[in-house]
Amino acid sequence: MKQLIEILLAFAFYYPLFMAWLWMQGAAHYYFHYERKDPPLDQPPDLPYPPLSVVVPCYNEEAHVRETIGYALALDYPDFEVIAVNDGSRDDTGAILDQMAIEHPRLRVIHQDPNQGKAVGLNTALLLARNEFLLCIDGDAVLDPYAGKWLMRHFLTSPRVGAVTGNPRIRNRTSLLGRLQVGEFTAIIGLIKRAQRTYGRLFTVSGVLTAFRKTAVFQAGLWSEDMLTEDIDISWKIQLRHWNVRFEPRALVWILMPETLRGLWKQRLRWAKGGTQALWRNAWVLGRWRHRHMVPIYLEYFASVLWSYSMAFVIAYWLLRPLLPGHPVPVASPFIPGWYGLVLGFTCMVQFAVSKLIDGHYDHGLGRNYYWMIWYPLAFWLINVGTTIVAFPQALVRKKGKRARWTSPDRGVHHVNQA
Repeated sequence: MKQLIEILLAFAFYYPLFMAWLWMQGAAHYYFHYERKDPPLDQPPDLPYPPLSVVVPCYNEEAHVRETIGYALALDYPDFEVIAVNDGSRDDTGAILDQMAIEHPRLRVIHQDPNQGKAVGLNTALLLARNEFLLCIDGDAVLDPYAGKWLMRHFLTSPRVGAVTGNPRIRNRTSLLGRLQVGEFTAIIGLIKRAQRTYGRLFTVSGVLTAFRKTAVFQAGLWSEDMLTEDIDISWKIQLRHWNVRFEPRALVWILMPETLRGLWKQRLRWAKGGTQALWRNAWVLGRWRHRHMVPIYLEYFASVLWSYSMAFVIAYWLLRPLLPGHPVPVASPFIPGWYGLVLGFTCMVQFAVSKLIDGHYDHGLGRNYYWMIWYPLAFWLINVGTTIVAFPQALVRKKGKRARWTSPDRGVHHVNQA
């Protein structure tokens, strides 16, 4: 028992420490090798950009859809259309879209009834789009005017690029949860995407902003209607067909995120379920040499699930230790920082500092959130541990083929904060 606990304690400590430094090194290499050489944000390269279809799946977005479509129509791009898919909304989303379609010839509106899920909406738009390239955003997203050109340059430089994901930035920053997520999207999500591109493949594109080559999506078998996180699923399917998936940090989109614990829990639970579905459905790659390039990101996510269960065991053991008979193995409190907590805290702040230096070129308000990030390991690690523990068994028993439908998420406080 003592050896087991010591192993779990060591894994709980060394795994996030190792991964943090690995991500920082990979992201730094990506920045110096690719990013640093690019022109300013508002000066994308002058290339012969092909026609583009901007796809916006919507469900109950009456509060945001006019703004989202307005920014999509203002895209700085030579030739594009905007396709809005109203997926059985129960509010005035459909009426707003129909009114906007009369005012803007570029806008086409597709109505689906009843609610059939985001994947069905994306597949419908794919089939009806006039162009080979799709730029997909969420119904509450504010698209940067230069995002289309920054994304499309990758397709023009390589015929094997199947998808390019952008760089989401948080709009609502008025609460502690909002500020923590600003740092998270920079130091965790942005850093990981840069590192994964350096080391090989991306685990997932960002569903809120990704451009796709229609041919690659067709070869991958379209978006799966039964996956809770269609972005993870399509990322794997495209890469398993040997298409390249890239990250473009200069393609910005401004999004709203949950600012309540309940909303954050629901969002992260869905993410965890979707990650587990992808883990379970793609386990076969471990035995296929021709797909060996996907094994590192598979093992990385699998290790993160093991870490969550290890942390849960350590916390449960510490809480129950006074009730155990005999002489239980002494364990320091996982909530009160000892020397290991200081090391992790220091690493966390270094990680956020590195990410701030990199993403500060695109989001000028990051410095104001820096010192709030000391709370990130305690707050978000506990949430991630909890959602993983709950999601893993639920995802395993979820019936294959059961359609994943929309639910209205917590959008937080509507507060635009753009660079």
